[in-house]
Amino acid sequence: MLMATANVYLTFLLLVCLLKSGRSAPNAPRPSNYVQDACIVTRYRSLCINSLASFSSTAKTSPSKWARAGVSVGIGETKNIAQYLMKVKNYREMTGRYKIPLSDCIECFQNAIDQLHGSLGALRKLNARNFYTQMGDVTTWLSAALTDQDTCLDGFQNPRGKQAKMLRNRVLRSSYFTSNALALVNKLATSGLESLDDP
Repeated sequence: MLMATANVYLTFLLLVCLLKSGRSAPNAPRPSNYVQDACIVTRYRSLCINSLASFSSTAKTSPSKWARAGVSVGIGETKNIAQYLMKVKNYREMTGRYKIPLSDCIECFQNAIDQLHGSLGALRKLNARNFYTQMGDVTTWLSAALTDQDTCLDGFQNPRGKQAKMLRNRVLRSSYFTSNALALVNKLATSGLESLDDP
């Protein structure tokens, strides 16, 4: 009898705990919701969500923080591709018709890295007085970085061979990161000055 009463009491406590936790959950947005909301403006949403999910707890609903996160991730990806292109060149893995386009790609990606760094530097120094000028500069630099990546792809239209196809796919994917960063920056620009005071 005592054992049965104890079991009923424990079951009651468990139900109360479950009901409390279930009731409080909707009031606190999950970190995953933040990144999904931020990435809704991007063209490559799945890539955006997967690459920026780790920023959710700090960026939350801040357009400026999401813009910086997008550009930071874009820099990392662009640097990885630049290193990959140098490796392909140094090991002479691509010769013949792709030798000149490969050199062009390396130059394009160095330019893109410079443009992305310029963008991130400006985003870190945003202020109310120069906000719209700064945002104009950032969107110009990101657009230029995207153009550099597209220019690299021009030399690898209809690629032949495994290496050329792999290079094209990797370069194309890196341009998706830049495109997403530009979308997040555009969201910041349209949010206006009040976004500088966001959490």
